[in-house]
Amino acid sequence: MYNIAIDGPAGAGKSTIAKIVAKELGFIYVDTGAMYRTLALACFRDGIDTSDEAAVVAKCESVEVTLGYEDGTQKVYLNGEDVSTEIRREEIGNLTSAIAVFPGVRKILVALQKDLAAKNDVVMDGRDIGTAVLPNADLKIYLTASVETRAKRRYDELVEKGQTCDLKEIEKDIEDRDYRDMNREVSPLSQADDAVLVDSSDMTIDEVVAKIISLK
Repeated sequence: MYNIAIDGPAGAGKSTIAKIVAKELGFIYVDTGAMYRTLALACFRDGIDTSDEAAVVAKCESVEVTLGYEDGTQKVYLNGEDVSTEIRREEIGNLTSAIAVFPGVRKILVALQKDLAAKNDVVMDGRDIGTAVLPNADLKIYLTASVETRAKRRYDELVEKGQTCDLKEIEKDIEDRDYRDMNREVSPLSQADDAVLVDSSDMTIDEVVAKIISLK
């Protein structure tokens, strides 16, 4: 099996790039962020206090998160329900960052992710794929971009969806999320020693994809 790990901060374009790379190579794309978001959604629906580690872990252990494909598009399911769209809401993204720090939550999903990678050629993206989930991945990429670039991309994305938003507020959210991700006790976001750094600030999507495929 050939495994590609793509790590990086929020808004760096990991999911977009990973999906295209997987399609080009005929690999399975594993969106680990969507899996964490799905657990956050389960907690949100039940009104669980995301600072209560025991309650969060208990809830996460009681639900089933699965991945599937429909018309070539990856879907994520919570107890069989397609929640692919709902998990992309901004408040779910913020809750995800809060619950992802808990060792019990990470243990549940890492086991599932390792199993997928052992059985398939995969492109997996997240915060700690190359450092914790797939430390022996055949290729590791650390994909990043400036805070300003990432905020502008997110702003444009939300405006396109018809949502009203504030660019400075998005920048602040991204900075806060970076801090949480890089300073959490369990598997903090960091560049693996053997990962290739790719800064997409001044690159097009096609250029980033071509760069990663050339490294395979």
